[in-house]
Amino acid sequence: MDRITMHKELCTYIHETYKQKNQAYGDSFGKSFQDWGITSAAVRISDKYNRFVNLSKNPTVNVRDESMIDTLLDLANYCIMTVIELEKQNGDN
Repeated sequence: MDRITMHKELCTYIHETYKQKNQAYGDSFGKSFQDWGITSAAVRISDKYNRFVNLSKNPTVNVRDESMIDTLLDLANYCIMTVIELEKQNGDN
């Protein structure tokens, strides 16, 4: 599969993950952002980044439902959600 197709499929996957988690948990990210501002996003992104670093340093660590790929896709989603909140805050949406 070429990289363009892979990118599209991964974007579709993280979009579907976002929809499912938003249905299950409500708009917890958006609510946290409203209450705590950009700091709330920084904390969540930092947590995912730290998990990524830990997994990269300890590749034999197996955490159920938290592979390196899952962690990176979650990180991408948190970054996108942060952009959405910033754009909403700036009145761009």
